[in-house]
Amino acid sequence: MVEQTITEFGRVDIGFNNAGVHAPVAETADALGEDFDRVIAINLRGIWNCMKYELRHMRHRGSGTIVNCSSQSGLIGTAGLEAYTASKHGVIGLTRSAALEYAAKGIRINAVCPGSTDTPMVANALANEPERMNAVMKEIPVGRLGRPEEIASAVLWLCSPGAGFMVGQAIVPDGGYTVR
Repeated sequence: MVEQTITEFGRVDIGFNNAGVHAPVAETADALGEDFDRVIAINLRGIWNCMKYELRHMRHRGSGTIVNCSSQSGLIGTAGLEAYTASKHGVIGLTRSAALEYAAKGIRINAVCPGSTDTPMVANALANEPERMNAVMKEIPVGRLGRPEEIASAVLWLCSPGAGFMVGQAIVPDGGYTVR
């Protein structure tokens, strides 16, 4: 993917690494190991794979910006979604560690931690788990789901010169959910 981008456009200045799947909601004792492995492989290993190759190119150039997509679940616990929560906590740890490695090399790495946003994944959760999701939505102080363009605006800001002093941070566009 990175090589194809370089071939087509000549270089990679910005990487936005976004991967997110859930396992079926289950108590930890009842969750399946293969579901846990799948979520970790996609949500955490997928981000790591993208960063690895983006960083090889950016390190050679001495500049670049990477934003990794975590989740509000990367900052708090979410009962029944242990694999998802663990994977998104891992994305924040990966982001912070890599940010320390590459800041002095001209590469800024941060994370965005969206709250419940009007996406197909959330629509699926609303359809399959309406009681749990309605309870979550009642806890969002602004009283609504986030809009994809609101998350995109946060990512674009992190990629802009205006965020030039932001390194290793996890910003949280979540309608105030994690403020509680």
